[in-house]
Amino acid sequence: MIQGPAEGRIVLREGGFDGVKVFTATMFAERGVLGEKVTSWIAANPENQLTEIVVTQSSDASYHCVAISVFYRQASRKRAS
Repeated sequence: MIQGPAEGRIVLREGGFDGVKVFTATMFAERGVLGEKVTSWIAANPENQLTEIVVTQSSDASYHCVAISVFYRQASRKRAS
């Protein structure tokens, strides 16, 4: 696993991806359970091989948005050489 210092990025496997699932939340309560939603999705999709997870935060004077982008390869797909 490769992780840059304070980047909010974790690379789990080198070699690209063929799918991405993005989870977002702006409200306080939603942000509090965002990680649980990601964990549930990962558990419900064991055929996906995670390749990278990126956490992004953006905000303005009124709102804070957190996004967790999960990049993956589908194990059942044949990769082109």
